[in-house]
Amino acid sequence: MLHYIAMALTALLFATAPLADEYRLLEWDDLIPLAEQLNPPPFPQVDHNDEFAIPAQPIGKVVPSLNGQQVRLPGFVVPLEGDSHEITAFLLVPYFGACIHVPPPPTNQIVYVEYPAGAQVDDLWDAVWVTGTLHTTAASHDMGNTAYSLTGTSVIPYEQPH
Repeated sequence: MLHYIAMALTALLFATAPLADEYRLLEWDDLIPLAEQLNPPPFPQVDHNDEFAIPAQPIGKVVPSLNGQQVRLPGFVVPLEGDSHEITAFLLVPYFGACIHVPPPPTNQIVYVEYPAGAQVDDLWDAVWVTGTLHTTAASHDMGNTAYSLTGTSVIPYEQPH
């Protein structure tokens, strides 16, 4: 009898495992195809003689197998839509200020995130974890072009995973 109780408790423990286990934990390099990691495109050159010349944003290819995956990715928020209380659309970038610098990161290093629930981001200096469904669908915005889009289900402050 004790054996059956132990099995039932074990089954209950695994049935109530945290939702984070349902998501694939990604790092930014995971968004770059292996061939591109081994042979990266040349970095755009800045024309220091023309202060108004803006180099083109590098175009990065996608990893097709990531399309439709449930993922969790850390990064920094570049607000696009929302108000002073909640952000409903944003760019997720690997480092603070990525879309302010010229040129912005390659397109496969920027993710367009739609988060209809509205994320409260108190300080743009703070990193966040974004979870949701990743798509290999490009998006374009004044702040930069993206190779990936993500339909967000959670935006929380960044903490190192265990």
